[in-house]
Amino acid sequence: MNGPNLNLLGTREKSIYGDQSFEAYFEILKERFPSLELEYYQSNVEGELINKFHEVGFSYEGVVFNGGGYTHTSVAISDAIASIKTPVVEVHISNIHAREEFRHLSLITKECAGLITGFGLAGYDMALTYLKDHLN
Repeated sequence: MNGPNLNLLGTREKSIYGDQSFEAYFEILKERFPSLELEYYQSNVEGELINKFHEVGFSYEGVVFNGGGYTHTSVAISDAIASIKTPVVEVHISNIHAREEFRHLSLITKECAGLITGFGLAGYDMALTYLKDHLN
């Protein structure tokens, strides 16, 4: 699951986020993890992300989540993650601790199984590797 503005990967702030779309990278992830049934969801709307957590949070075996800007502002998303049983791994493409000070605080980390930040799109691969190993 990706939050706000991550639909613009490949076109926005390429020096921070790279020049590859997430859709293209998702195809690579599906090839790297053929034993996992992967689904991609992105929304710029906080309530839609919360609804998705409610929808998958009791039936999916894991969620990889990049909350984008909501990471630093959304108590409601943090509460949604806390309310489900499915483990969530928080991922950020950039190193949030090397950016503006307001990005250093994540309201969702404490509800997640772990945090991967600053490794580019490879962070999603790392999160899936963790979930795959954790599930076995």
